[in-house]
Amino acid sequence: MSFRRKTKYSRRVLPLILAACLSPTLASAFTPFVVQDIRVNGIQRVDAGAVFSYLPVKVGEQFTEEQASEAIQRLYATGFFSDVSIDTDNNVLVINVKERPTIASVTFNGMREFDAEALNKSLASVGFGPGRVFDQAMLERAEFELKQQYLAKGKYGVEINPIITPLPRNRVGISFDIFEGDLAKIKEINFVGNEAFSSGRLRDELELTTSGFMTWYTGTDKYSREKLEGDIERIRSFYLDRGYLEFSSEPPQVSISPDRTGIFITFTVHEGEPYTVRSVKLAGELLGLDEELRKLIKVKEGATFSAATTNETAKAITDYLGTLGYAFANVNPNPVLDRDAHEADLTFYVDPGRRVYVRRIQIGGNTRTRDEVIRREMRQMEASWYDANDIKMSRDRIDRLGYFNEVNVETEPVPGSPDQVDINVDVKEKPTGMINLGVGYGSTDKVILSAGISQDNIFGSGNSLSLQVNTSKTNRSAVIAHTDPYWTIDGISKTTSLYYRRTTPYQIRSSSDFGEGDYRVTALGGGLNFGVPISEYDRIFTGVTFERNQLDLYNAPQAYTDYVNEYGRTTNAVIFNVGWAKDTRDSAIAPNRGSYSRLAADFSTMDLRYYMFHAQHQHYFPLGRSFTLAFNGQVDWGRTYGGKAFPVIKNVYAGGIGSVRGYEGASLGPRDTRTGDYLGGARRIVGNVQLYLPFPGATRDRTLRWFLFTDVGQVAAGSGMTCMDGFQHHVQDPCGWRYSAGVGLSWQSPMGPLELSFGRALNAKEGDDKQAFQFQIGTGF
Repeated sequence: MSFRRKTKYSRRVLPLILAACLSPTLASAFTPFVVQDIRVNGIQRVDAGAVFSYLPVKVGEQFTEEQASEAIQRLYATGFFSDVSIDTDNNVLVINVKERPTIASVTFNGMREFDAEALNKSLASVGFGPGRVFDQAMLERAEFELKQQYLAKGKYGVEINPIITPLPRNRVGISFDIFEGDLAKIKEINFVGNEAFSSGRLRDELELTTSGFMTWYTGTDKYSREKLEGDIERIRSFYLDRGYLEFSSEPPQVSISPDRTGIFITFTVHEGEPYTVRSVKLAGELLGLDEELRKLIKVKEGATFSAATTNETAKAITDYLGTLGYAFANVNPNPVLDRDAHEADLTFYVDPGRRVYVRRIQIGGNTRTRDEVIRREMRQMEASWYDANDIKMSRDRIDRLGYFNEVNVETEPVPGSPDQVDINVDVKEKPTGMINLGVGYGSTDKVILSAGISQDNIFGSGNSLSLQVNTSKTNRSAVIAHTDPYWTIDGISKTTSLYYRRTTPYQIRSSSDFGEGDYRVTALGGGLNFGVPISEYDRIFTGVTFERNQLDLYNAPQAYTDYVNEYGRTTNAVIFNVGWAKDTRDSAIAPNRGSYSRLAADFSTMDLRYYMFHAQHQHYFPLGRSFTLAFNGQVDWGRTYGGKAFPVIKNVYAGGIGSVRGYEGASLGPRDTRTGDYLGGARRIVGNVQLYLPFPGATRDRTLRWFLFTDVGQVAAGSGMTCMDGFQHHVQDPCGWRYSAGVGLSWQSPMGPLELSFGRALNAKEGDDKQAFQFQIGTGF
């Protein structure tokens, strides 16, 4: 019988500790030997060469007890094996392993809140997913990651149970049974320690809110750690802006109800006393600009200290130095407190740094849009002094193009050149072509259908080409237009358009009593218009349009019959226009500050000889953080020359949304003497005052606001019309002033802009058509 020595070391639980503990005992039974061969048993997926690479010994080398312990440690550390043992058989080293199973699939049962693909990506970030080695620790990490995803959604009652199913070829299937539970919402927000301000006033500063009427839309009643940290800073800023320089707060206490559906938040604050400003000074390197910098100081001696005003001053000084080329200027406000008198001496320390100029402007991220389209919007020039205002203006102009989802402008120092910087403009393009189909509804135009195709950045040139078709009860139109915003290098734009428009009578509410006239005005035309920028906010525009109008009559209103008798059924006109516009609003969708002004004039020749002037001004005043007072005034005034009456097909209208609410759309002004149709007039004056208020539960969402309004308007007849007592003396003073007031709601909804109003006609006359509730959704035209 041959001599066989065999020693086996099996480590299934805590192999590293056991190896260390057992090594003295094993040493007495183990004699080092020279390895003649190495054999690996039990591998299925792992390559034998991979196992050899982890061993601390090779064939021909001596194998010791220490190396045996090290080999076990290394193989366990790979994570591939659940069991490792070492045998020696006649100087042959035998490695016996048991591989961990691999994950064949991951499925989710009972999940409604997330998409399975998105969750699998999240689990892959922690190393768990199909094809990965399975172990219990990894499963626990995956379960924790799933819970974190649900907690971020406010689902604090979620329960997750993993089910492991063995499969052939050493694989397992993992299924997570998920009970999502109800959404945890904020039930209470309390403040402790506040004496100067009520808890309700402090709650108004928070982004997080308790459940309200519109929180289903805003989601502000869903707890979020990130939002809570932001609210802590908001409370701190609120107190610092009111002089409480010693304000401090403790970490908020957050608790959850036993049923895991309610969140309770408690803020503990230490207010201190408010400080007043005793003195304000400038210090540091002022560059001889003492007087200019002092003019920028907004903090007043004797006033209550305000962190917001202090920061505004520091920013104003920094921005001013930035316009002079000091790109890295630093202004630090330093208040020194007199705690006995509760006064502060405030000093602004100015460090302008080195003056720099721009070496190069680099454009990136534009795979389709040409560089020149972006560069022509830049107001900061290469090889010129750095100007912070020009860089900000450049960024805003690029963003207003509408071609990009993101526009980032960064300043990068040039290595080895302390007086030079590069400007990097990085954009992220978005699709600029669009096919749209829309449905809207208005209380005047009824159902509104629209369809169109447009390309705002055709071939990456910055030019736009569009075809738009609209139809409603009273209007149909089709417009094809092409715009070159930089027809010249100076930014003169050119727009060429062709259009078709058909207009039928507005429905009058009294038609059942007096009959209804019928007619159809069809207009075909083409125009060429130019826009000339004269400043960053001002633009002059001018152009010419040729228009052919055809009028078809069916039991026509008297005014339209008179028009045909005077002008004929078909007319041609060349219309010249000139105007000026200025827009300083902070938003075209939901303005909060700024103004919009427009003056324009039309002059028509050939068959239709008239001229018309247009003027409009809007102004927005912010009242605090959440309220906006808006004014709008509009005047249109037209006359003819050559002795004929003003053409009724060019009349303007008022009444309803957009002018004087509370009255039927287009109902103000003259009525036809035969049919009572709304005729509009050659002169129109409209004024509106509107106070926007935050919608409950949507305080910071400016696209959803309700408002109080007061409207006034008047439509007067042109030459050839009469306003005396209106239609058959049933409408009293139709061309007089009309007033209304009411309440409304505006919302930039996913279906388009929505406006609802409930208005009361304040001085309605006999025969007026009133309409208290009015609304419109979709694109108006």
